[in-house]
Parts: sequence; C-alpha cells; structure tokens
Amino acid sequence: MRKPSILVVEDEEKIARVLELELEYEGYCVVKAHDGLEGIEQFRSGGWDLIILDVMLPGMSGVDLLRRIRSGGDPTPVIMLTAKDELEDKVKGLDLGANDYVTKPFQIEELLARIRAALRTNTSEAENAHALRAADLTLNESTHEVFRDGEPIQLTAKEFSLLAYFMHNQRQVLNREQLLERVWGYDYDGDTNIVEVYVRYLRNKMDKGYDPQLIHTVRGVGYVLKDPR
Repeated sequence: MRKPSILVVEDEEKIARVLELELEYEGYCVVKAHDGLEGIEQFRSGGWDLIILDVMLPGMSGVDLLRRIRSGGDPTPVIMLTAKDELEDKVKGLDLGANDYVTKPFQIEELLARIRAALRTNTSEAENAHALRAADLTLNESTHEVFRDGEPIQLTAKEFSLLAYFMHNQRQVLNREQLLERVWGYDYDGDTNIVEVYVRYLRNKMDKGYDPQLIHTVRGVGYVLKDPR
C-alpha cells in the first residue's frame, strides 16, 4: 500500500525536523521545503496527498503560495501553520482554500488528528467522484464495489462492466449490438445471446428482491436502466 506523501513548507528548521520525524514515524512520506519559492517548486513536482504550509515564509508567503496552488484548481488538502492567532489570518487562509488551520505552538497529537481527518475527507471525495448511482444502487468504478440498499453485491468482471455501461447511460435504451460492442468488444464472435444471459445474471443479483426494479426490457429494442419512480 502506497504511503501518503506530505509536503511540509516551514522555514523554522527545528519545527520542520520535528514534523518530519513525527510524520515519518506515523508512516507518511515527507519532503521539506524551507521557503515559499522552494515550496512552490516542490509542489509543482506533484503527487502530494497533503501540504502543511506555514503562513510566514521567506521568499513567498504561505498565503501567496496557497493562492498559487488554488489558482490552478489543485484540490490537495492544505493545513496552514502560523504563530499568529488573529481571526483575520485564519479567515484569509480559509477563504483562499485552506482545509484547516493550526496555531503555533501546537500539540503534535492534534496536528496528526487533523492530518488524518483531511486525508480521510480527501479519500472519500475521490471515491465519490468515481461513484455512479441509480435509486439505492451504487457502483464505484474506483473500488469495483456495488451496493444495493447498502448491501454489497458480488459481480464478476463482465457483469460489473455491463452494469457500469448501463449506469453511465441511465434512461437510455441500449440495444444488443451496442452492448456487445461496448462491453464485449467489436471483435466478439461468440454466443449472440450473451447479452440476454448477462442481463438475466444482473437482474438476479441486483434487482431480485429489491424495489424498484431498475433494469427494464423495451420489447423489440433493448434494455434500459432507470428508476421508474
């Protein structure tokens, strides 16, 4: 499992070193930058799961660095650090897109808890970005999980692909030729009844015993996935 990567932008060497040691002990990969210009260069190298950013930095302030990060639409979670405790500084950082704010001096346990919370939120949002929904049916393309009414549904790889295509094209009637081409491939030359067989498999797994039924037959045309309500 890949370790989360954290960029620490902090000009006070002692604080930066403590953060590095504590975070590495917790299982994170850590890279340090000691001023704003170095921080922006490290940020541009990409691949960060979280950024810890001091407000008062030489070269470029943490606020300006955050502004650069967010101006490009980058969603990486950012936790701001500062020796200041004024409300104005916190509001400015949060308005620019900081996810959290910690005032120095801080307890390392509190910072670690805030890091875990930010990473959980980011992971959840990333997973939700890959989730498709119809009524109480959820398909997650990132995790290859399917749930109906909160209950997991076990699908084969081909069943999952077929359901995903239905989910991407909800309320559109799809004929057998479309499904064969998009799910089995243009060069498929096997049983031409394979679509009917796999639609039946899906119905038995994700529709049987549930209300409403989501996969419907349009006689003489094909199939459609929709919530009839």
